[in-house]
Amino acid sequence: MPVSPLRHRFLRRVDWYIVALLSTIGLATVLPAHGASEDALGVATSLAIGLLFFVYGARLSPQAAFSGLRHWRLHLSILSFTFVVFPVLGLAFATLPSYVLGAELATGLLFLCVLPSTVQSAVAFTSLARGNVAATVCSSSFSSLLGVFLTPLLAAILLQGELAGGVRFSADQMLSIVVQLLVPFGLGQAVRPWISGWIIRHRRITMVCDRGSILLVVYSAFGKGVDAGIWGRLSPVRLGVLMALCALLLALVLGASTWTATRLRAGHEDRVTIVFCSSTKSLASGLPIAGVLFAGTDVGLAVLPLMLYHTLQLMVCAVIARRWSERPVTDVQQPTAPSPAAEAPAVRA
Repeated sequence: MPVSPLRHRFLRRVDWYIVALLSTIGLATVLPAHGASEDALGVATSLAIGLLFFVYGARLSPQAAFSGLRHWRLHLSILSFTFVVFPVLGLAFATLPSYVLGAELATGLLFLCVLPSTVQSAVAFTSLARGNVAATVCSSSFSSLLGVFLTPLLAAILLQGELAGGVRFSADQMLSIVVQLLVPFGLGQAVRPWISGWIIRHRRITMVCDRGSILLVVYSAFGKGVDAGIWGRLSPVRLGVLMALCALLLALVLGASTWTATRLRAGHEDRVTIVFCSSTKSLASGLPIAGVLFAGTDVGLAVLPLMLYHTLQLMVCAVIARRWSERPVTDVQQPTAPSPAAEAPAVRA
């Protein structure tokens, strides 16, 4: 049976990753894992996360990454948004009265603000909007690497006292993060000379590892949250307030990063990179770290702000990228001198 043009256009525009994400939450709500299946799910999730960071390590070229450092103003502005502006905005939201969100959601919102930027989504949006893909890969890779160290450090500083609902950061938690994230990444770097070419030629492997590990962690986290009764404790009003705050956070960063790119007199390609890398947050890095930081607590509530923000950033940035991609070439290209990052070889990450 032939597919109608309208239906074909609809199917092309649907982001099936968002559909899978929402479906996973629904499945975890209706059918959470228990007993032996929950233990098996935990092992599978840990292995998937380790494999993801191993693949990232095998794909990232140190030489190409160092060459991208020459475009320091672009990278510095992005990292400033990721690890300075976002935490400041998170602290501002944390001053809201406790009855607005509650301790768990306020903690989750602040945790969202200390996470690194995403790699896959930022690169995809930049490519669609005809931006500086090499600089995007470089900046998002730097952010992910720094996030392994800075996110736990910022969490240790900011997630304290009554706001965090008793969350404390310990040496054991740092060790768990190192073992789960850094060790696989280091192993990937060690064997990179032998397997990087094969992995780069099979890009779908990274996408499957990335999105597959996210879906596993989402199912595990929300399954535990269902067992803890998070949906019964979360009123529709509070959920609506949380969604509004996530939307406000995204709008503020998108506006501020656009203004910053204009002040830096960045051409279209670099402006796209600054906007998408500065405004996105990594679910792939955030969920494993959250599983360690909030072990023994309501992980589902703690990661709910990240889940909502991640979904919003995918939908909003997809719209922005499509609009930029539909502009005539003469409207988006500016006669500026090429940046060092644009002259650098393509970065693999």
